[in-house]
Amino acid sequence: MAASLLAYEVSDLCIGKPPLRPLPFSSTVGEALLSFKLFGESCLSVWAEGSPAPSPSSGNKSSDVATACAGKLCMVEVICYLCREENLANPSAALSSPVSALFAEGSKGLVRLLDRHSSVLEALDVILDGAQNLTVPLRGSGAAGRKRPQVGALGLCWLTPEDFVRFFFNSVGAFSPVAALSVESLGLVRPETLAIRYDEPALSAVTLIKAAVASQTAVAVVTGDGKLIGEISPSLLAGCDETVVAAVATLSAGELMAFLGCGGDPPEEAVAAVKARLMERGMKGLLELVEEEDASVPSLSSLSSGSSSGSSSSDEELAAPARTRTRGRRRSAPTRRRTEEAVVCHRGSSLVAVMIQALAHRVSYVWVVEEDYELAGVVTFTDVLKVFRERV
Repeated sequence: MAASLLAYEVSDLCIGKPPLRPLPFSSTVGEALLSFKLFGESCLSVWAEGSPAPSPSSGNKSSDVATACAGKLCMVEVICYLCREENLANPSAALSSPVSALFAEGSKGLVRLLDRHSSVLEALDVILDGAQNLTVPLRGSGAAGRKRPQVGALGLCWLTPEDFVRFFFNSVGAFSPVAALSVESLGLVRPETLAIRYDEPALSAVTLIKAAVASQTAVAVVTGDGKLIGEISPSLLAGCDETVVAAVATLSAGELMAFLGCGGDPPEEAVAAVKARLMERGMKGLLELVEEEDASVPSLSSLSSGSSSGSSSSDEELAAPARTRTRGRRRSAPTRRRTEEAVVCHRGSSLVAVMIQALAHRVSYVWVVEEDYELAGVVTFTDVLKVFRERV
């Protein structure tokens, strides 16, 4: 039965996917920021000048689109860029920088173009070969109901590891009894994690956040003895606007964690408190940025490193944001967990339980903790997909 899954084409995973929105490679950081705000997109595709999104030939089902697509851009890259020491002093000047400054060296290979007739297995191999995102031509409606690929950047969509995990989950019964085995017995628990103590400056987590984007995980926020109390999630940072940089620059990691999970309108005294911190540190450029946007900042007294109740395994680029952005912090998303409630499992949690958790919370990883909540590792979608690939 598992072999029958190979009959599916990768275009079957594109059903219902919106077309990606292109951004010229000649754009500035400020223009990219404006595009995020105007269109409410969770990510943009950056395309080189004079290189429209190609339609891959039938004889070359997988190709590197470095000559046309510079990569996938999310708001978190803009935030991390503005958090650089040289940009904190003058964020307005940083917004005039070319958008190419947002891409790390070697990031082009993370986006690959795939023919829509490629099999799911072929597409999965490209993902496991290191690609984080696939661009696949969407189906267009032709005469007599025939389907044909659209041409151009707007005729493509993104596919991520989450789409493949969801695909295999829908046929998880075909992989019995593997799906019922524990993540530890399957060797899926990665002991290496990105973590920061809750009392460390949030600004020191920027490098970890960029690494989390690359690994499609998050930054764990832990106590001094290594117990998990929450996380700083790139996917939730991607739902913020540029004024969150002020929070990153002035708060501790634990405060920022709570800030990202805060909902509702903060009191005026909280805004004044953050502005005071900016003034104390001489960050006039950031202060002007916050005042221009009239940013809302949650009460500092509520920004605590309180413990996380988590969600147990017994039950990512990036949930699509709403059209209206909440200034400085993520928009209300009732279907998403609060940020400080990190999704966790235990070593004995089954593979299918971990998949359910990750898919339900729209994350591409699940933290593994001991009984006392000491951080033991992380399970990622990439490793989960390797299990299914071996069985197929």
